[in-house]
Formats: sequence, C-alpha cells, structure tokens
Amino acid sequence: MTEKVTAGIIGSGNIGSDLMMKLLKSDKLQVTHMIGIDAQSRGMKLAAENGLEVIDTGIDGLLASENKPQILFDATSAGAHHHNNEVAQELGIIMLDLTPAAIGPYVSPSVNIDEHIDEKNVNLITCGGQATTPLVAAISDVAHVQYAEIVATISSKSAGPGTRANIDEFTETTSKALEIVGGADKGKAIIILNPAEPPILMRDTVYALVDPEDMDEEKIVASIKKREKEIQSYVPGYHLRQDPIIEGNLITLFIEVEGAGDFLPVYSGNLDIMTASAVGVAEELADKVFHQA
Repeated sequence: MTEKVTAGIIGSGNIGSDLMMKLLKSDKLQVTHMIGIDAQSRGMKLAAENGLEVIDTGIDGLLASENKPQILFDATSAGAHHHNNEVAQELGIIMLDLTPAAIGPYVSPSVNIDEHIDEKNVNLITCGGQATTPLVAAISDVAHVQYAEIVATISSKSAGPGTRANIDEFTETTSKALEIVGGADKGKAIIILNPAEPPILMRDTVYALVDPEDMDEEKIVASIKKREKEIQSYVPGYHLRQDPIIEGNLITLFIEVEGAGDFLPVYSGNLDIMTASAVGVAEELADKVFHQA
C-alpha cells in the first residue's frame, strides 16, 4: 500500500474537528497534528484522544515539532490565515485554505483542481461557493453565462464565530469565484442565516442568465446533472431538490446539502461541504503531487 500523506489542521473548532474526523477515515491521508490556542477545547481534546500531536500555541508552535505534516488545512479565519500561510511557506508545507482569505487560487475539486496542482496555497472558496460554483461552471461548459447569482441559506446554529466574523469576506469571495471558477461574466452572492427551529438543512439557489443563442436545454441540463454526480462522489448529501427550471434564457437551480454527521449535526451541510471538498482536494494532491511517478 502507498504510504499516506501526512496532514495537519489549524483551528480546533467545528470545521477543524469535522475535518479531523473525515481525515481519520481517509485511505490516502494521515492526520497527524491539531493546532489551536485552547488546550481545553472539545476539538483539541478529541484530537489528543485520537493520537494526534496537539499544539496549543498556534501555528508558531509547529516550528518546534519534530515531525511536520506535508499538508496543512487552515480552518481559522481570513485574518489569521495570512500569518498561518507565511509559516507554512517557510516550512515548505502545502496550505489548503478553508477561510475566505483567498491568497491562493480558488479551487473546487470537481472543476479545476488539475489547473492548480502545483500551487503551494489553494483556497476552498466558501461553503456557498463549493455548493454553487461547480454548477455555474457546468452551465458555462456548454453556454456563455452572462450573470450568476446565488443565495446560500444556512441554519443560524451552524454558523459559528468564524463564519459570522467572515460574512463580508464570504460574499466577496463567493461572488468572485462565480466569475473566476464558474465562468460567469458577473457574479453576486447573498448569505442568509435562518434561525428556524428545528434547524434547516443548507439550501442554495442559483440563478444563471445565459446568452439566448446558447440555449440548448438538453445540453445544459445534462451538464448540470453530470456535475451533480461528480460532487456527490465526495459530498453524498448533496443534491438538486428538483430538475433545473428554464424560463427563456434564465436557469434556476435549487440545491440541498445534508451533512454526513461525522462531527457536526446533519443540518450543518454548509460546514460539511467545506470539509468534504478540502479532503477531496487533498486526496487529489496526494495522488498527483506526492505519489506521482
């Protein structure tokens, strides 16, 4: 069996903890480090219970670690990522950024990982970006998208301090990703935190306006359905709630994301799609960078 690629996580909150549980099940990655600032947090204690090296002095504490990981996942905040990335680059570690800092190129595993396989820092966009950008890209594969707008609705309970602190960055990063990754001439993103009880699953709406002369409904629907299946290969709870609605040259998609329940409740599909996408990218890197012939 090929030796696993080692990985560390910065941030022991909900996202970092869920990511750890997914990595513990990976056939290609071995999670070795959990890096945080609160040794008594639930995530840090869980990491220690699972045999990880626990560092409670932030990423600077990794400098003294004898065995450093080959990949780092940053599950902190956009502001903290800048320093975290500087240390990672100094150590020669590939950084997968789950914050909206967007230092590196935007990557979605089903769309463009091959284009950025040699990058030392890649950005996982946002939860709304991972849920919607691939479908806009699928439309762009067969038609010119003039405008794409997405509305991401998540349970207020699944939005922790990090998510709330990065709301502005979320909208900006997701909007840009709709253009850069999705291929739309213009993109716009809106996020809604729904306080409903019981908590709702993550739901996203996509509106895409395409050139009228490119309106081949059969091709567009086939491309969307194909991309949906590709996303389901790493996010099983992802699905279109109904067939695409096409009115003239306007395409409307309704998406639902149910979490896997690895660490978080199943309604936290917004966090699950981020961690699942990050693992998907890391496993591609394991195959194509660390295990290349």
